[in-house]
Amino acid sequence: MIDSQSSNPSFCSTSISATDQNVVRSRRSCDGGQMLASAPSRRWRDVFWLAVFMIHLVVMGFSLVVLGLNRFEKTDRLNIDKYTNGFMEQHKGLTEDYWPMYAVAGGVGTALGCTWLFLLGSHANVMMKVSVHILTTYLAVISVLCFWGELFLWGVVFATGAALQFLYVISVIDRIPFTMLVLQKAVKMVCSLPEVIRVAYVFMLVMLLWVGLWSFGAAGVVASSMGVGGCWWLLLVLSVSLFWTGAVLCNALHVIVSGMVFLVLIHGGRESSSIPPSSLMKSLRYAVTTSFGSICYGSLFTAAIRMLRWEIRGVRSKIGKNECLLCCVDFLFHLVETLVRFFNKYAYVQIAVAGKSFNRSARDAWELFQSTGVEALVAYDCSGAVLLMGILLGGLVAGTCSGVWTWIKWADRVSMVGSTAMLMGMVLKIHC
Repeated sequence: MIDSQSSNPSFCSTSISATDQNVVRSRRSCDGGQMLASAPSRRWRDVFWLAVFMIHLVVMGFSLVVLGLNRFEKTDRLNIDKYTNGFMEQHKGLTEDYWPMYAVAGGVGTALGCTWLFLLGSHANVMMKVSVHILTTYLAVISVLCFWGELFLWGVVFATGAALQFLYVISVIDRIPFTMLVLQKAVKMVCSLPEVIRVAYVFMLVMLLWVGLWSFGAAGVVASSMGVGGCWWLLLVLSVSLFWTGAVLCNALHVIVSGMVFLVLIHGGRESSSIPPSSLMKSLRYAVTTSFGSICYGSLFTAAIRMLRWEIRGVRSKIGKNECLLCCVDFLFHLVETLVRFFNKYAYVQIAVAGKSFNRSARDAWELFQSTGVEALVAYDCSGAVLLMGILLGGLVAGTCSGVWTWIKWADRVSMVGSTAMLMGMVLKIHC
């Protein structure tokens, strides 16, 4: 909600006199409503990335269907194995052997996401503590289980993750009370917009349908006759595709919510008669048409840069007096800060309100923060990191459930199913 509130000054820069604030407020309301409601001023932005995403979606959808059908009910239904015979090891499996494992991950991820969202609205303090502290413990336990199961690489990965998570929590522990207030305000604001929640349910249904198709193709890859190396490379491509698609849908919803919250705030409440009619439908139309290319573009890079920035900030605050290490980390920090100017989540508010391109929106948002002094407040807030911890925890639980079942039936495929099921659980939890 800070995103929306901090964006208002750049679009409503009217000089306010002490004797005429009501008149100016009405003028600001009209200007804000016109900016979101003026269809003729909206131009298609970042069309190249819109085309790339749509082509990727068509190609990936066709590939998932082919990969899943090739091993559905009979081996090599589409006669694809002839291209791998002779240079890759053979694996006799069927799509329906592994698809139920992904169904478990999908069910667990969806259930955890809905439960977490419900409890966040009524017990935000408790859920924040669970997200922050339980994740470290869970990562450590999973690493021990991986070492016990002789999955040494995964054991090292989860142990490293637990250590980084612990260091990050220690570095931001003093910001938790403020973050709790931000999340409580955000949840309260969104819950006051039931029409937005209905749109969120539609997006969730779309994501569930796509995840169902994705898991069908992923199960076909795991059951295929390709060797372990070939399966891993193909699953990596599918995972990147799932991450991008999930991020696009999530950020499209972010744009819709930002547009509605902007209108509610600038008009003084959702019951105000000055709010333009059909505002939700206009926000929805902009998000899936003229601004969709900007959403696709930002979704590909923003999450990775934001996560890298969080980790570097955590490490930087705990280095101490090691000047050599501090110099290296400072270099990385300033490099990431430069990237943040062009790739940040606050751009989606500018996209929702003014329909700008992604890079311009990100730059304008960041310059607005710096010019108004809000940058320090934004940097102090770690609500995004706390939400990410909850998403990671949900994904880990979903991946663990699928991994344990796979371990019982096909121990040689537990890493493939467990890791991809974890990603699937994370994507579903984002949308719940």
